[in-house]
Amino acid sequence: MAEITLRILDGADRGRVYEGLATPVTIGREEGNSIQLNDERISRFHVKIQEDHDKIVLTDLESTNGTKVNGEDIQLRILRYGDMIAMGRSVLLFGSRAEITRRIGQLRGEFVDGDHGESELLPPEGAEFGDSDWDWENNPDLQAALQHIRPPDLPDRLSPAQAAQLAEIIDYLHLRLRQLLATVEVNERSDRVTLDAVHWQSLLDLQSELATYYRNIGEPDG
Repeated sequence: MAEITLRILDGADRGRVYEGLATPVTIGREEGNSIQLNDERISRFHVKIQEDHDKIVLTDLESTNGTKVNGEDIQLRILRYGDMIAMGRSVLLFGSRAEITRRIGQLRGEFVDGDHGESELLPPEGAEFGDSDWDWENNPDLQAALQHIRPPDLPDRLSPAQAAQLAEIIDYLHLRLRQLLATVEVNERSDRVTLDAVHWQSLLDLQSELATYYRNIGEPDG
């Protein structure tokens, strides 16, 4: 049974810290939740956070106004330390100070050669989360370091049939994208590329299919 920490950054309950919560955890405005928030814009039982295969998974419980993680609407999401969960007027930060510090340390090497210098993005060696040397909650560069888009890991413990089905989906998407990329025309003078209207619509159709996949995963019985 995993234990998690959540801190409320914004909303009527701002400043509250919930440490050592044993999963599963539910959050909503009604009594009976692990965390009850004073927020009329969230549902009675809004989200559930649980451990599955050594990962912490957040599920939106078909809430009325939805849930965002790092600004993106979600139905199902693996949480990582430093993720910001928004529901209604409330914003929650996932992870303790120590957990977020460790994750930033793990990301250190990924940003040394990036657009920002290491000293801009990460705390100095030996600094602890919350030290006056760096203010994570008010530092957008540090937040970007934690919430940048990176390729997710493939799921493990799949049955042979599930692995084959996942491979089939990835292969389908790969072939569609390869066909679309082959139609792109490059203007070397302007460094611009163009895609004709038919293939642009095909790209939008592919995005629509991905959105359908996403919804079917989050709402398998819908």
